[in-house]
Amino acid sequence: MKENSEPVVLVTGAARRLGAAICRRLHAEGMRVVIHYRNSADPAEALRRELEQRRADSVRLVQADLLSPGAPDTVATEALAAFGRLDGLVNNASTFYATPLAEANEEHWEELTGSNLRAPYFLTRACAPALARTRGAVVNMLDIHGGRPLPGYSIYSIAKAGLAMATRALARELAPQVRVNGIAPGAILWPENGISEEAKAAVLSHIPLGRCGSPEEISAAVLFLLRDATYTSGHILPVSGGRTTGI
Repeated sequence: MKENSEPVVLVTGAARRLGAAICRRLHAEGMRVVIHYRNSADPAEALRRELEQRRADSVRLVQADLLSPGAPDTVATEALAAFGRLDGLVNNASTFYATPLAEANEEHWEELTGSNLRAPYFLTRACAPALARTRGAVVNMLDIHGGRPLPGYSIYSIAKAGLAMATRALARELAPQVRVNGIAPGAILWPENGISEEAKAAVLSHIPLGRCGSPEEISAAVLFLLRDATYTSGHILPVSGGRTTGI
């Protein structure tokens, strides 16, 4: 039997929203996907069924809380076992909420730095040997607020800044076998807990293109860095409608 040469990509936090859009784009481009999720079992299964209706035996699910001891190693092992190879890793899973300094505590610190920095770092380490064998790539999902802090979200901003440095550091450490890049989105999806129209207008006023981006625009950037940017590593690509050009 001829070995299946379709690339395999593990996407974390992939059952819903941006992660699901990334999976759809990669799958549409002929890749097999391993969908990681923590609590969203039903959306993950629905996404698996949706994609496998288009191409059978092309999707696997992996459940884990990436902050649990040993979870990155377990996820990497299961992702590799799913199809016998690993060509890409998209560190998309993230936790986001406000932590005003006067209210911030150690639990907030552990959760926000854990999901946005520690988990991507150790999952990349766990996947590195398999990625090296396929000359694969890593894409870390950052945030423009890793470079310009969001007021009231200091821990989140610190964690994303750390992930930006991890992206550059690991690009050097894993070269030449594995490329490591990042994407720093601007306003893409409004928070699920709601945001006032006034707050939305304030955000849009700082975006030169005058609109929010779409998950599809982010997924296109992920595809580019995974598949096409073969001479690019250690780069962080802003996808923010020009927001990083101003204050």
